[in-house]
Amino acid sequence: MIVLTYVDDCIIVGPSIKDIDSFVTSMKEGDENFILTDEGDIDKFLGIEITQLDKNRFKICQPYLIDRIVSLLNLNQDELGFQTNPKATPVGKPLLNKDVEGKPRKETWNYRTAVGMLTYLQGNSRPEISMSVHQTARFCNDPKRSHEQAIKRLGRYLLHTKSEGIVYNPDTSKGLECYVDADFAGGYSPETAHDADNLLSRTGMVIMYANCPTYWRSSLQTEIALSTAEAEYIALSSALRQVLPLMTMMEEIHAVFPLHIEKPSFVCKVHEDNQSCIKMATGTKFSPRTKHIALKYHHFRQHVKSGRVAISYCPTDLQLADILTKPLPSESFFTLRYMLCGWGHNTHQRP
Repeated sequence: MIVLTYVDDCIIVGPSIKDIDSFVTSMKEGDENFILTDEGDIDKFLGIEITQLDKNRFKICQPYLIDRIVSLLNLNQDELGFQTNPKATPVGKPLLNKDVEGKPRKETWNYRTAVGMLTYLQGNSRPEISMSVHQTARFCNDPKRSHEQAIKRLGRYLLHTKSEGIVYNPDTSKGLECYVDADFAGGYSPETAHDADNLLSRTGMVIMYANCPTYWRSSLQTEIALSTAEAEYIALSSALRQVLPLMTMMEEIHAVFPLHIEKPSFVCKVHEDNQSCIKMATGTKFSPRTKHIALKYHHFRQHVKSGRVAISYCPTDLQLADILTKPLPSESFFTLRYMLCGWGHNTHQRP
């Protein structure tokens, strides 16, 4: 049995409802005299709605938070006009930059508050908006009208999808997997080439367990990559810094709470769509073009050599992390959103 605690809210997970009931009774009637309320089966936690869809599937979403975001932004269905534009996406091109000479904001709502609410939303139940939220968060100190418009586009997208979130449908044939991708210098343009921040590549990663998303992130890399392969390699290294401690934690949990694992030990499958990056990660030699890459990015190679981490090629159209790196064409976005979140277009099954 595992007890997940956040301040004074708890989720109790275990294979036996009898053991859970016994634990709750002992908390109520034990010497500690805990004052607690048994809410029964979980349907809400920290503002997240949890709905059991059938025996194998459940959904999490945050419609009330989205209502607050839409209200803050002063949006409504008439302004949205989604009757004629049902394929709205949360972000478009070009990518945002500082826009130093840009027009000032028109609206009076608090930009930083909107970003904070969107950040909480994307981190819990809406991974498909992670990239668009992160790029708006970079400009909280001096937002311009272009940044404000990007926030409003996010709000319009959420308004007509507010009941959606993530549909979890565990596949016990799959264990721990990580999808990782990078967008090489995606913010570059001749007009803003003088700003080094626009030359940074973006990392996107999704960690899956039993084919369910458990952790995702979209962030700019902290140094300028000199090639697509290098950007992908930096992204791979960053992702594995999250994966390796998670594997250790899962091994510890498995001792008291059996988990679905691959035999003979925990192995993480990492899906990468750049062949040069895979060659760098699995090979033993360095070329003149790669010898400059800092040692900190090679930390995972011993785990690849031992077989603890298996890196395999993933076609771009099946690369879940692609949705976390850049604005995508509508059809690609809808397809990857379905594969990641379990709703919308059914062009592909989850990989």
